[in-house]
Amino acid sequence: MATAAVRQTGGSVRVTLWILLVVYIFNFIDRQIVNILAEPIARDLSLSDTQIGLMTGLAFALFYTVLGLPIARYADRPSTSRPRLIALALAVWSAMTALCGLAQNFIQLLLARIGVGVGEAGCTPAAHSLISDMVPKERRASALGFYALGIPTGTVLGMIIGGQLVDVLGWRHAFMIVGLPGIAMAVVVWFVLKDPRYGANIAGTGTPQPLPTGDALRSILSSRALVLLLIAASSAAFLSYGKVTWATIFFQRTHGLTPGQVGLWFGIVNGAGGILGTWLSGRLADRFGAEKRQHVLTAAAVGMLLVAPLSIWGYSAEDWRVALAILFFPVFFGALYYGPTYSSVQGLVTPQSRALASAVLLFFQNLIGLGLGPLLFGMLSDGLKPIYGEDSVRWVLYCASVMSLIPAFFFWRCSLRLDEELDRKG
Repeated sequence: MATAAVRQTGGSVRVTLWILLVVYIFNFIDRQIVNILAEPIARDLSLSDTQIGLMTGLAFALFYTVLGLPIARYADRPSTSRPRLIALALAVWSAMTALCGLAQNFIQLLLARIGVGVGEAGCTPAAHSLISDMVPKERRASALGFYALGIPTGTVLGMIIGGQLVDVLGWRHAFMIVGLPGIAMAVVVWFVLKDPRYGANIAGTGTPQPLPTGDALRSILSSRALVLLLIAASSAAFLSYGKVTWATIFFQRTHGLTPGQVGLWFGIVNGAGGILGTWLSGRLADRFGAEKRQHVLTAAAVGMLLVAPLSIWGYSAEDWRVALAILFFPVFFGALYYGPTYSSVQGLVTPQSRALASAVLLFFQNLIGLGLGPLLFGMLSDGLKPIYGEDSVRWVLYCASVMSLIPAFFFWRCSLRLDEELDRKG
C-alpha cells in the first residue's frame, strides 16, 4: 500500500486518535462494568462463583473472538469504511449493555452479555488497522499505546461509575445508565471520522486487495515472532482479566468493602497504574526499539517479571489500604506490554492483513484471557472454599501472581526474533 495515499495531516490524525480513544473507553466501560456488579448480581440471582466467571468472561469472549475474524476480513477490504463499521459496532454493544439491566435470570443476562461481545467484535481490529495506516511505523507503538489507554481508563471508569450507581440505584440501573450514551457516540463516529484508505481507493490509487483468508492466516502464523507474541499476550490477558474480576470480589469478601468503595479505590489504583503503564509502554517501545528492534518488548518482559512478587505482597496485606497502595505497582508493570504488543503485531504482517492480524491476537487474548481467566479462577475458588472458606479468592490471586512468570518468558523469547522479522513486510 502506498503510504502517501493513506497518510493524513497531523490534525486529522489527532482527531481520529482522540475519537477512537473515547470509543475504546466506552468499549471497556461496557465490557468491565460487570466485574464491579458481579457480587450484587450473584446475590440477587443466586449465582455460584463458576456462574460469575461464565457471565463475566466466557459468554462475552466466545462470540467476541469468533465473530472478530470475519469482521476483520471485512475491515481489510479496501471498499470498507472502517469508521462506519466501528460506529455500528458501538451502537450494538451499547444497546446490549443497557439490556443487561432488564435481565430477570441468569440465562437472560448471559444472552445480553453475548450481545455485548457481538457488538464489540467490530471495534478494535478495524481501529488498529486504521491507526496503522494513518501514522508512520516509527510512531506506531505510541499511537497504538495511546489508543490502548482506553483499556485502563474504561476499566477504572466502569468500576467507579458502576460501583457508585450500584450502591445508590442498584445493578440494573447501572447497566442502563452506562450503556445508552454509547449510542449517541456512535452517531459522532459515523459522521466525523473518515477512512483515508476508502477515499484513496475511490480516487483510483490502486489500493491492493486483501489476501485470501487462508493465505493471510498462513502468512500471519508463519511468523515465529508473532506466534510467541500471541502466547505471551494471551497468557498476560488470562491473568489480567482473571485478577481484575476476582480482585474486586476479594476486596468485598475478604476486606468487607462495599461495591462502591471497591469501585472507587481499587478503580483509582487500577486506573492510575494502568494508564501510566500503557502510556509509557508505547513511548519506551518507540524510543528503544528505534535503536534495536529487540528492545521493543524489553519493558513488557521485565514488567511481567516484577508483577509476580509485587502482587503476592499486595494480596497478603491485611489492611485494604496497604494492599491497594502496593497493588499500584504490579498494575503499572503489567500494563507495559500493551503498546509494544499491538504495534509489533501490525509490524509483523503485510498492510493488507493488519485488521485480521489484530483480530487473531484478540481472538487468543479474549478467548483464553477474558473467556477462561474469570471462569477458571471462579472454578478454582469454588474448589478451594472447603479449605479456605471466604479467603479462597485470596489463594486464587496468589496462584495468578506466580503465573505472571509465563508471559514474562514468552515476551523475552519473542524479543529475540524482532530484529529479524519486525517491519520487514511493509
